Amino acid sequence: MAGAGGLAGRRTRGARALMIGSVAACITCLFLGSWQVQRRAWKLDLIERVEQRVHASPTPAPGPAEWPAVSAARDEYRRVQASGRFLHERETLVQAVTELGSGFWVLTPLQRDDGSVLLVNRGFVPADRRDPATRAATRSTGAVQVTGLLRITEPRGGFLRHNDAAHDRWYSRDVEAIAAARRVAPAAPYFVDAQPGAADAADAWPRPGLSVIRFPNNHLVYILTWYALAIMAAAAAYHAARRPRDAGEDPGAVPN
Repeated sequence: MAGAGGLAGRRTRGARALMIGSVAACITCLFLGSWQVQRRAWKLDLIERVEQRVHASPTPAPGPAEWPAVSAARDEYRRVQASGRFLHERETLVQAVTELGSGFWVLTPLQRDDGSVLLVNRGFVPADRRDPATRAATRSTGAVQVTGLLRITEPRGGFLRHNDAAHDRWYSRDVEAIAAARRVAPAAPYFVDAQPGAADAADAWPRPGLSVIRFPNNHLVYILTWYALAIMAAAAAYHAARRPRDAGEDPGAVPN
């Protein structure tokens, strides 16, 4: 009888531990599922706001007095306009991968009428067009007006690759670092992705308008996954609670 009682006690303790663990897992999964519901609502709101900005009429690009207030939440992907003269001799090539293949973004400082500088991503060039001499036709020397999307700086570098200013190797559009390397100041804390103009030739380089405006929205999948796991954990807790009863034992009893 003592052996039977010990076995029953071990079963009861095992069932109790499984039930407690399953309840904890269920609560955790419910919490994570609810958090993903909130994240999905935030992401849908972000996508809607960005869509409105991208298709809105352009507004003047923020000047020096407005730079401290520029933020991703309020300004990123806003259509803006700026006028000035390109400083082509200080352009920077940033490695890029686009629908046209691998190559470079051409970031050129735009000196505005007030003396401030704005980095403009004039578009993409393949590796065989990295030499400015191969695209001299698009290096305008006079006053220009640029329309494009305001983008927030990309500090530090790309994935697993850090910008190397000393060797002029750039993997992200780090405005502050590029402006310092090219010795242009005062520089805006953002850059502008130029959009194609009506007069731009379709086969000209650099090729503007290749910015990808896409936000991953997998939150519904995560919601379903976490809630499904919560249901499974709840079922496990129920069966753990039923097991001692089915064996004629009291799951709340303290074994001898």
